[in-house]
Amino acid sequence: MFDSNLSFFLLLGSNQGDRKRQLQTAVTYIEQSIGTIEKLSSIYETAAWGKTDQSPFLNQAIRLNSKLNPTSLLLEIHAIEKKMGRERLEKWGERTIDIDILFAGDLILKTDELTIPHPEIQHRRFTLVALTEIAPDFVHPVLGKTNAQLLADCQDQLSVVQLIN
Repeated sequence: MFDSNLSFFLLLGSNQGDRKRQLQTAVTYIEQSIGTIEKLSSIYETAAWGKTDQSPFLNQAIRLNSKLNPTSLLLEIHAIEKKMGRERLEKWGERTIDIDILFAGDLILKTDELTIPHPEIQHRRFTLVALTEIAPDFVHPVLGKTNAQLLADCQDQLSVVQLIN
């Protein structure tokens, strides 16, 4: 545990089952076991990235405060994913739920298990659109650009459509 709260940005994604319910369930579990959610982005339907021959995803970005350190947070995330039926069968494959740690304040961390900031943020429109909605002026601690600037520079052209709630 940290002595004080750390602000994290997470990205939720689902492309199996009732995708919207999967996101809602993940949010509930995060609130119960990880920390206080400050902001939720809209939900976006997005084309699959990395492995494109699969169903589209629903994605949502979250800003939360937690007293967990990043490694403990990752363990909690894996427990939630497992509880929700996630099976890690192939990289970028279909999944009931995927929860990625995008940022942990301005922390820069690289271990065998975890890299913060997430190394693919600047390449993924589906991530940047949701992030920019809730934190357009947050500065990437490695790249030195805001989320809005990263989105403007992003070369990814895959579909990202905001759902009307």
